[in-house]
Amino acid sequence: MLTDPIAALATPPGRSALAVIRLTGDGAFAVAARVVDGFAPEPARTARLAAFHDAAGEPIDRGLYTAFPKPHSYTGQDMVELSCHGGLLAPTRVLAALHEAGARPAAPGEFTRRAVLNGKLDLVQAEAVGDLIDAIAPAQARAALGQLDGGLSRRLADLRNALVRAEGLLAYDIDFPGEDDGPVPAEQIAAELEAVAGRIERLLSTAPAGERLREGALLVLAGRPNVGKSSLFNSLLGMDRALVTDIPGTTRDAVEAHTDFLGWPVRLVDTAGLWDAPGPIDRLGVGVSRRYLASADLVLVCVEAGRAPEPDETALAEERPALLVRTKADLGGDPGDGIAVSALSALGLDRLRRAVAERVFADRIALGDLEPALGRARQRTALACAREALAGALDQLRAGDAVLVAHHVREATLALDELIGTVDVEEVLDQVFASFCVGK
Repeated sequence: MLTDPIAALATPPGRSALAVIRLTGDGAFAVAARVVDGFAPEPARTARLAAFHDAAGEPIDRGLYTAFPKPHSYTGQDMVELSCHGGLLAPTRVLAALHEAGARPAAPGEFTRRAVLNGKLDLVQAEAVGDLIDAIAPAQARAALGQLDGGLSRRLADLRNALVRAEGLLAYDIDFPGEDDGPVPAEQIAAELEAVAGRIERLLSTAPAGERLREGALLVLAGRPNVGKSSLFNSLLGMDRALVTDIPGTTRDAVEAHTDFLGWPVRLVDTAGLWDAPGPIDRLGVGVSRRYLASADLVLVCVEAGRAPEPDETALAEERPALLVRTKADLGGDPGDGIAVSALSALGLDRLRRAVAERVFADRIALGDLEPALGRARQRTALACAREALAGALDQLRAGDAVLVAHHVREATLALDELIGTVDVEEVLDQVFASFCVGK
């Protein structure tokens, strides 16, 4: 159990109006008292103005401090938040004073890790904290908030409770086979296990959309050289990110950027034109484009307005989920089939964004973005293990071996325990919190 006092900057370093420093652990109040003039933990959760000084009594800054006595704090331990002026010097000196007073530097994610260990959050909610911090689109933030509020955790807890009930029925059947009530009917146990397996399967079906929402849908602009892919890429981003010239083949490598379409996250990729490239560098660029196309969630096949798609362009639209985009629509004439756009006048860009969002995130939009979904590979893997264990349990149930049925059901329960974080799995914790910032 992590209990020693730790301190870390909880806001990004650099020029700013304010900086927030966190301190938590056993003895946190004693450490704070050595740095904060007149420190008092009561009244709790009340911001008070005080002077901060170093071990030699040299003034550092004046700011606010707030004490959170355990267990009513983010970490479940005694905790203090100090707010001082921003910039580089003042926060660094306050943090150094806390370290000198007895707190060690926090490891990445250690505050949230302690919250999990002290039962303030489960592991799924802790992952949601990281997702909320990393969110770049409103839909990502909504999904993270729903998970932080316990939407997915409650589903998983219900599944676990159902498995525990099934374990109880099996234990009764194994331990008291001669009771007057007779053995528990196999049909009753099978119905319980099949119901849980069905609910797990439905949750697993949300993984592709959940992971796409968390990471951003991969949206690839593809087509022949000089059809306006880079201009469209820049217009959709609202900034000049890719080079644009009249020379065919200007883009030789993939250029990737994150943005959102109507609040839904996308990873927009501008690729080299697909053509019979004469030079080795151009051929390498075409190879990169092909690799992106192979993993794209949606391909925007760019063809100039008024020109009939060539067979290779038609084939490209058939190989992957795709939308036909008619570029340079501002030049006039009948654009033909597809979505007509103009990077110059912004014609059709909103229509294109809406069409992409409705195509890629259709399942999430249909659910009103409220249904919990699996957003991480770790969650998907744990539930897949539970599903396999339940399949084994049902096989053994048909064979009539209650002991092996109980063993497989217990494996399924342990998989859910590992997912929620109700068991001590240090390796899992290390993996989850490795990407967190030190002040979280």
